[in-house]
Amino acid sequence: MPKVQITVPEHLEMQIAQLVERGEFVNREEAIEDLLSTGIRAYKTSGPMEDEDAGFEDDGMMGHEDEYVF
Repeated sequence: MPKVQITVPEHLEMQIAQLVERGEFVNREEAIEDLLSTGIRAYKTSGPMEDEDAGFEDDGMMGHEDEYVF
């Protein structure tokens, strides 16, 4: 199997580590492989979104970190 090296944001690494700690996956390698495969299948199903920002405010927020504006 080919090996790939990636760099991910710390928050994603923490989420992967938590999934492994909870027993969702045996190890990080299995977690990353399964999550990547799931993402690719979802992408193939829905396809790329055109103009995904259309209809949203430019910054997507109105001064609130947890509230999106549509």
